[in-house]
Amino acid sequence: MGSSLTLVGALWAFLSFLTAVASSASYFVPCWLFGSQLGKPVSFGTFRRCTYPARTEEKHLVMVEECGRYASFGAIPSLSWQICTVVTGIGCALLLLVALAAILGCCVEELISRMMGRFMGAAQFVGGNGNRLHYATYVSGFRLLISIC
Repeated sequence: MGSSLTLVGALWAFLSFLTAVASSASYFVPCWLFGSQLGKPVSFGTFRRCTYPARTEEKHLVMVEECGRYASFGAIPSLSWQICTVVTGIGCALLLLVALAAILGCCVEELISRMMGRFMGAAQFVGGNGNRLHYATYVSGFRLLISIC
């Protein structure tokens, strides 16, 4: 089996794969913010949360001690975090797509041409900037939550 990538291209494929996996893992981990509520430790991110308040059938507030996704897209605490969730998800998907295609390029001869490499670089740039943009969006949603609390 030959390769359509040079040594530098193979290094790019490997680093792209590591970056895509790290970005995707951080997207799903609910450990972006830590705190406590009603005496229980809580943590949450844009996509998931751990130990969250819920109402019982008798309308009492209890802390549910488990991790999970928000019940619906509208249940994400702020519009900024909703935007952040979408932008980060698209960014991670682009990064994973490029990384997997680059890894395949290490194994299959003539898979990645010069034009395809440029296209993949542009897609990776867009995906990386989408993930970078989520930091600014996330902070604006965090400021909104602080003002509400």
